[in-house]
Amino acid sequence: MSPVDREILRARAYLLRVAEPPAWDTGVLVEQLGPVAAADAIRRGDVPDAVATQTRARRATTLADDDLAAAAAAGVRLVVPESPEWPHWPFSAFTVSGIEELAPPLALWVRGSGDLAELCDRAVAIVGARAATGYGTHVAAELGAGLAAGGQTVVSGAAIGIDGAAHRGALSAGGPTVAALACGPDRAYPASHAPLLERIATSGLVVSEYPPGAVPARHRFLVRNRLIAGMSAGTVVVEAARRSGAQRTASDAGALGRVLMAVPGPVTSAGSVGCHELIRRGALLVTRAEEVREATGRLGIDLADEPEGPRRVTDGLDPVQLRVHDALPARAARDTGWLAVEAGVPLDSVRSALVELERRGLVEHREGRWQRPARTRDEQPV
Repeated sequence: MSPVDREILRARAYLLRVAEPPAWDTGVLVEQLGPVAAADAIRRGDVPDAVATQTRARRATTLADDDLAAAAAAGVRLVVPESPEWPHWPFSAFTVSGIEELAPPLALWVRGSGDLAELCDRAVAIVGARAATGYGTHVAAELGAGLAAGGQTVVSGAAIGIDGAAHRGALSAGGPTVAALACGPDRAYPASHAPLLERIATSGLVVSEYPPGAVPARHRFLVRNRLIAGMSAGTVVVEAARRSGAQRTASDAGALGRVLMAVPGPVTSAGSVGCHELIRRGALLVTRAEEVREATGRLGIDLADEPEGPRRVTDGLDPVQLRVHDALPARAARDTGWLAVEAGVPLDSVRSALVELERRGLVEHREGRWQRPARTRDEQPV
């Protein structure tokens, strides 16, 4: 992987510090001038009014070298659009959307061994309530494990509840997972998830737009949700109240043209109200990893197998054979004429059906009459 010029890294680090995400107008300026020239213009204050508004409060804050040094000390690196590791294709949806609140990130601080572009190639977001139920955490963990086992990256926000369960599920299957934070990548938030974030970094990535040492803030959680949606081919909402951060992620996913999915729950559960509303509005109902993979995976390859239901001894019988079988009394033997009347089937058809039923062991012929075998006599009709 070719190294990125140090001046570009310094410029991007400066931009992340001075322009609070999402910074649409600042991003446009960077596209027009390049990161180094745009950073110089912002320092001088020689920028359009919209950019000045986004950067005026911090433009004199020149901590790029300090941020890069602090990042290196914490095992964090800065991934920029000029790097081969940048996920250009997934992130192009930010620009195409034309929505300022969905502005593409100017760069990302990342911690971990994974390659950002590779991890985003087949990624699925799993999000949901912090105050999750046992049902919700179980489903999230099962989905995370199933997707990871199938070679997909699980993306979430490392929060308590559904997020944490999804990450743990992916790790339990030996797959990579990506956590997007609303604070610096060197911080553990929530603090109780410090061990989890360390495990995530060993095979995946911890990602943030905020420089090392940055503290979490309420608005930053909403802003980082667009990254969760943008890094993924689809978003699964496992549990969500009517108003929640997961609903915001779902909204961002829809605006970015991603596949939106939701897991149904009990109609009496307040934690599933948001999921049910999403399904009513068109989100795809999913219950297992195979269904998620079919919706977000490779066309014609990642198809979900139909789950096997309980098998009956009569599976595979044609309609006439089934009617003759149903006509057989549970504890008596009857001749073919009686069966024809009872089943409403011509006598020749009854005889033909009895041949197949006898072949399958579903009927026995004794003393000129037909009866169910002993092992099936006690079966209840279905």
